[in-house]
Amino acid sequence: MEVPFLDLKANYFSLKNEIDTAIEEVLEKTAFAGGFAVERFEKNWAAYCGVNHAVGLGSGTAALWAALQAMEIGPGDEVITVSHTFAATVEAIVLAGARPVFVDIDKSTFNMDTKQLEAAATENTKAVIPVHLYGQPVNMDAVLEFARTHELFVIEDACQSHGAEYKRRKTGSMGDVGCFSFYPGKNLGAFGEAGAVVTNNPQLAERMRRFRDHGQTKKYHHDHFGWNERMDGIQGAVLDVKLKYLEQWNTLRRQHAQRYLDRLQDQAKIIGPREVENCRHVWHLFVVRVPQRDIVLRKLKERGIYCGLHYPVPVHRTKAFKRFAPAEGSLPVTETVASSILSLPMYPELSEEQIDYVCKNLIEIAENLTESENA
Repeated sequence: MEVPFLDLKANYFSLKNEIDTAIEEVLEKTAFAGGFAVERFEKNWAAYCGVNHAVGLGSGTAALWAALQAMEIGPGDEVITVSHTFAATVEAIVLAGARPVFVDIDKSTFNMDTKQLEAAATENTKAVIPVHLYGQPVNMDAVLEFARTHELFVIEDACQSHGAEYKRRKTGSMGDVGCFSFYPGKNLGAFGEAGAVVTNNPQLAERMRRFRDHGQTKKYHHDHFGWNERMDGIQGAVLDVKLKYLEQWNTLRRQHAQRYLDRLQDQAKIIGPREVENCRHVWHLFVVRVPQRDIVLRKLKERGIYCGLHYPVPVHRTKAFKRFAPAEGSLPVTETVASSILSLPMYPELSEEQIDYVCKNLIEIAENLTESENA
């Protein structure tokens, strides 16, 4: 049996007729950059997230950057976030000219350890970016209380948490701005690059609309710094079709996650994830921790099981961002988990037989690991 890490073909062919029809409408109306399909999706995405405004953009990275620009965060400012994330979270801060300040993560959720926020704050702190990693929300009560105390902006990096909920509130709807990526492999994925910001603040929404269109208030009137980050019409059309199925797909992901958890429980060498109380995890990724991770990864591949690593190198350890690294040893959990995390196949179209095959082989490989074995 072969189990791919992700199966985009299965997803497309399940909706082929609807998607092809939606794309054809965009082609016939030649609404390629923005246009009716993007506006329709923005309206529906805002309603789904429970906010007043959504602004379609070219990527999740652009969404984060646009939010920081709208808040006028730049040189001399600091933004608190985590290093255990995709580099785009930190990249956007640096693009804005600000300095990322890292706090460690919780060892059981891999999300921001909110108890460390207070110690990270300085007079230069202007915002905090909690990352709802793998589809599970951060402790937003703690983040929002910290932000209120210090009068900071909250930018939710919800790029992996489409439809996740914290105390019945959608991720992205609780901070000043929520940022989403619609990269093809996400719970709600486009057919290319796309992203969005959501907010209840009309002033921030307007600034981000201007930012995505070169800072124009009207054609050729550039009142603000901007960039070319409009969502294209085909992506808007595709996302609007797929949005109707997001809840169904998230339900399937939750069912798959429970089957994984049931099969992997009580395994001494496999540390499984958990869903936090008062949260609705949407399982963008199902991440376990195993000893000798690289050996396990190789052996699973030999048996036709393809996994991912999210993320094997903390952002502050990469060459591009090492100048922002905190004091040695200050992020012990981040440093430790990077060498042991393993992302198992997770997508709505997975079958029970595939999940059972993954679990059977993972358990067998983990149980037979030897100390002397080399990668």
